[in-house]
Amino acid sequence: MKKIILSAIALIFCISAFAINKENLKVLYVGGTSDYYESTPETIADRTAIFGEYLKQYFASVDIVDGKDYKMEMSANYDVTIFDGRIPAISPKIIVKRDNGETDYFSPKRLTEDFNYPAILIAEAGEDLGRSIGTKTDWYCLCLDADAHHLNLEHPIFKGPFKTKITITEKPTPEDAFHYEYFTGKLPKTTPMWKVQTKGYISDPGFRVGMVSRPWGFQDSPETEFISSGVCAKTIDAVAIGRHGNFFFWGFSASPKYMTDEARQVFANAVVYTASLKGQKIIARKYYDRAATKEYIKEITYLTTREQYEDMLQSDKNFYAEQQKQQKEIKDKRDKGEKLSKNEERMLNMDFSNIEVPTYEEYLKKRMRDYFDKFGTDVDAYHKFLKENEPYFYGAAMSYKLIVDEDVKSLGIANTDIKLLDKAISMLEAGEKAVNASKNLQKNDGKKSQGTDGKNTATIEANYAKAQRILDRYTLCTFTKAAEWRKWFDTYKHKIFFTQSGGYLFLVNSTDSDVPGNDYQAKGIYSEAKNITMDETTDNEPVAIAAKLITLTGGSQFVIVKMNMRDGYHIYGNVSAQDPFIETSINLNLPDGYTAGDIKVPAGSFYNNKGTTQYTGDILFTIPVYGSSKEKIAVTVNYQCCDSQICFPPTEKHIVL
Repeated sequence: MKKIILSAIALIFCISAFAINKENLKVLYVGGTSDYYESTPETIADRTAIFGEYLKQYFASVDIVDGKDYKMEMSANYDVTIFDGRIPAISPKIIVKRDNGETDYFSPKRLTEDFNYPAILIAEAGEDLGRSIGTKTDWYCLCLDADAHHLNLEHPIFKGPFKTKITITEKPTPEDAFHYEYFTGKLPKTTPMWKVQTKGYISDPGFRVGMVSRPWGFQDSPETEFISSGVCAKTIDAVAIGRHGNFFFWGFSASPKYMTDEARQVFANAVVYTASLKGQKIIARKYYDRAATKEYIKEITYLTTREQYEDMLQSDKNFYAEQQKQQKEIKDKRDKGEKLSKNEERMLNMDFSNIEVPTYEEYLKKRMRDYFDKFGTDVDAYHKFLKENEPYFYGAAMSYKLIVDEDVKSLGIANTDIKLLDKAISMLEAGEKAVNASKNLQKNDGKKSQGTDGKNTATIEANYAKAQRILDRYTLCTFTKAAEWRKWFDTYKHKIFFTQSGGYLFLVNSTDSDVPGNDYQAKGIYSEAKNITMDETTDNEPVAIAAKLITLTGGSQFVIVKMNMRDGYHIYGNVSAQDPFIETSINLNLPDGYTAGDIKVPAGSFYNNKGTTQYTGDILFTIPVYGSSKEKIAVTVNYQCCDSQICFPPTEKHIVL
């Protein structure tokens, strides 16, 4: 019977496909899901077969792989990869306890951050594959039904190459959207909608549910597009269809069998559009889905009003009354000897007799968090504080928390304004100029410059430190000199943008990996390495070595090896076959459960004309690792240290992490 059904589906597709001119694209479909929650191997196979038949009508080459058999390198051979099933994790869920007492939870990593192939993420694949690499296709709510609204009908997916017809029907505005009018403003009673699926979880219980992503900050970087929202239990502007970098997000859940004819054409256009994303990549990475953007000020302002408090009490009262009513009906059913479902048995055991009702003060303390001690129940003063400090708030990594940046506030420049960078760099320049002037004077006669006193010096030094904090907080650059900062700013200032959802950062609108200022991992490694404590070097021990296993934001792990050479000493990078020296090498002995990527080695400086290079000062080696184990990682460092006259014997250093 199943074969007959599938054949009938294929026949329907084929009949509609006579007028379709196939696009010359290679498409890989990664399957593994069902159209229903109660999935079985049969229903998964059905969805996979349906998608395969459908895609073959539109595209010249279509291959299918089960999610569990997918490997990232497969995508290199295709114009588009469609992810509709879970793929293997390359690293497990990671829990990191930070030095400041906070705990970070990172979901399993299934793709690496350098995955830059055009891809479509269907429904919760947006979260499952995207979260750990920083896509904005986060899990706002698995509650997307069958209709889209607030469509950008000028987007290419509604234009072609396959002919589309979009039928718009006026329907009631989703009831849940009215709960968020403090974000979106007053909503109309009806909303123009486009039907995407013939079935949805609301009308057809058990049907697979789609996913929407958070709208706040979704479009605050240039590599994103909002294309459509949809009927869901969240805000009216939740993202149902969108794009972040090389990832196209299709939040609706249905296979082509349950898509409308119009949606089937649009999805095929989406595949073509996604193929055009070759060369695109994520610039602003959103690692923390619950890090607050400044939109959160609207919510906390509303939630701390007495009006909202009283609405909450009434809503809770109505809810518990309805629950008690249902409980009584279930008791009557039981007393009649009728069989109860598991949900009814669970409902019967719920105790509604002692529901605690918080006072307004208790309610405010929960909502205002750290600020309650400052404002207490003076809500007007709290709201004034929020409004006045809006330009200076930045979001912490933890859940929905805003912090006033006192450094930025002291300058009176909003932390989203590019003028802040210019000002901070000017402060660095002034600081360096003062330091250099002081050094020159000390060399000459030790006298102070005219008009310079201890107070001015202290101010300049304080401003210099403040500028460093600002630039470190709001950029991914790792420059150490004011001239480097100025060159970067002057070169890219016309391309610099600010992202809140991407970590409250100024980034450069460029996909060029050589452009500084966009590399989250490089900044994370730099920050971790800077905090490594090194042993003091001596003439007898001129090389200090330390190693550390680090976990960066997003869950990426690296082994970093830091080496410091005493002034006047060097070790070797590349060694010519004509030279007898020992190259510096790093070797990892990884336990079962771990794999390693390619080591990144520092660039050596000139040593001789044979091609041999040397390392001096501080250097850093980084090796990406994937996996987990309760066993230790062993690091072996081999090197040879020399000065201008003699060489020490080759050295082998062992470090256990």
